[in-house]
Amino acid sequence: MIRVLIVDDHAILRDGIRSILESQDDIVVVGEASNGSDALEYISTLLPNIVLMDISMPKTNGLEATRLVKERFPHVKVLILTQHDNREYIAPALGAGASGYVLKRSGRSEMLNAIRQVHEQGAYLTNKITQKILQEYTQPGHSNSDIKQNLTDRECQVLELIVEGKSNKEVALVLNISHKTVSVHRTNIMSKLDVQNTVELIRAASSHPLRKFPATN
Repeated sequence: MIRVLIVDDHAILRDGIRSILESQDDIVVVGEASNGSDALEYISTLLPNIVLMDISMPKTNGLEATRLVKERFPHVKVLILTQHDNREYIAPALGAGASGYVLKRSGRSEMLNAIRQVHEQGAYLTNKITQKILQEYTQPGHSNSDIKQNLTDRECQVLELIVEGKSNKEVALVLNISHKTVSVHRTNIMSKLDVQNTVELIRAASSHPLRKFPATN
């Protein structure tokens, strides 16, 4: 069972989220909190696998609470569920240690998918969120010299497509290379950048600006 703690300052939203989650056979809601401070107190006793965290809350907001959760309970994953879709919130949330970022308007199916992916794979981001994160890093005039010290041009191509949300199969089709070759590139990228999942790849890409490379063989 996936044990979830819901953290949101609106009781009616918590009720709605709880209703959705409790209708699933593989998810159990272990508790609720209306702010980040209470969430931190509850984690040690409720032992959630995932904290479903809003950002705008009284006392300790979701960004600060995420940082403190990862500092005090590193095994607990934080999935941000918020109305904010601009980079000034997304990047700090990921930087604080969030394993995923979902918009409240995304709907039931995406929220459930995000919870399961964060639990099973350690990360979840939609294509829209990755595009927002990378938008300023793929604009003309930004240098990619830092990341190129470690990655080849082909690996930069593969990384760019991965963080856009494309599967290995889709990357292979775009670049006209084999699925096996993409897997090798992905493994090499993960090793060179010392990351474990897509969220960490995006953090790395945010720290080391990319440029658009032509899709050559």
